[in-house]
Amino acid sequence: MRVVISPHPISGTFRVPASKSHTIRRLLIAALSNGVSTIDYPLDSLDARSCVAVCRGFGASIIEERDFDAECPNPLDEDGRRLIHYTVQGVGTALTSRAEALDVDNSGTTLFLALAVAALGNAPFTFTGDEQIRRRSAAPLLAALAGLGVRTQAANNGCAPITIQGPFKGGRVSLECPTSQYLSALLLAAPLAEKDLITEIDVPLLNEKPYIELTLSYLDSQGVVYEKAPDFSFFRLYGGHSYTPMNGPVPADFSSAAFPACIAAITGGPLSLSGLDSSDAQGDKLMFEMLAQMGCVVNWTERGVSVSRNGPLRGGVFDLNATPDLLPIMAVAASYAEGETALVNVAHARIKETDRIAVMASELRKLGICCTERPDALIIQGGTVQGGEVDGHGDHRVVMALAVAALGASGPVSIDSAEAASVTYPGFLHSIAAECA
Repeated sequence: MRVVISPHPISGTFRVPASKSHTIRRLLIAALSNGVSTIDYPLDSLDARSCVAVCRGFGASIIEERDFDAECPNPLDEDGRRLIHYTVQGVGTALTSRAEALDVDNSGTTLFLALAVAALGNAPFTFTGDEQIRRRSAAPLLAALAGLGVRTQAANNGCAPITIQGPFKGGRVSLECPTSQYLSALLLAAPLAEKDLITEIDVPLLNEKPYIELTLSYLDSQGVVYEKAPDFSFFRLYGGHSYTPMNGPVPADFSSAAFPACIAAITGGPLSLSGLDSSDAQGDKLMFEMLAQMGCVVNWTERGVSVSRNGPLRGGVFDLNATPDLLPIMAVAASYAEGETALVNVAHARIKETDRIAVMASELRKLGICCTERPDALIIQGGTVQGGEVDGHGDHRVVMALAVAALGASGPVSIDSAEAASVTYPGFLHSIAAECA
């Protein structure tokens, strides 16, 4: 699908969707629990539905309930939460293979976390996904799982299709984590190994540390006993735990909130983003600190945050190691800032759905912005963003970032593969008056 976005200001309130990171973790923990969970207001997107399908493939029963009818397909409460509930009957670690292959579609989070979960069962589980997923390597995670006694089989370079067969036997492994999802996978699975099994993980490289803090917050809420080095370079986890049901609402998503926040930065706002909790462990809340450094006014309230700008945006140097998903939208903000902006220490942005450093450099150049690639960085010279035709490369964050870029451009911007935005933020393009072409 191609959309055309004409430049125009936007003010008012954006209702931020639920967090993908929270939704997927809660679904997997609920599926692994011994009881019935009620998950309120989860993210209703393609990635979340992929996780639902995988949990059902493990044997969990998931019933979706909606507090509305077909005449009102997308209702929201006053905080912008979609009125959806999942009732999940967990299976503990008695996983059963209910499909020839579990298809994660485009969800890398589901794939990596579910690979370790599958190792808790004795049956073989095969995972596949779309074209992008079949290019994303799980090799370091698979090597660690093999070191813990799990049988693994994968295509070239550890890519899907991947087959996993337990049991999970514990032991000590070294796991480099260019993506934090490798480590989160083992942290979620290891406590459910058999009693007296100990899993020790050396972590010589860890990117995206806030996502590990998020995963650990779930282990803490479940009463899981573990030990860790202060710098997260080592973990020791003890088997014999069981998960209890997950209940309650899913927090709003800071990764998604970055896009309307940047709209305010570009067009001046003010924009209010409802439902965000400043105490949440999500790392991408750092976006608001970065925007403040660039000259925006950021005000937190009990119901969310407001963003506005009175003066010009300023360039700067921003370390995105902990927040690589912000690279596409920060590159757009930098395009409108005075001077040079360097987005650094973020080589792992190249191993997401696309090589986001290369893709954003290529597409912003089409809009008249000077960009320089480094192996682990993107350097952007602020200037005048022109209209034109760009390609979203089937990457949801690239599509949404380019859509935001169009709002302050000198002319309309046409974006190809725009349907990818529904992976994590259904309705975003509609909310900014994108027109299908």
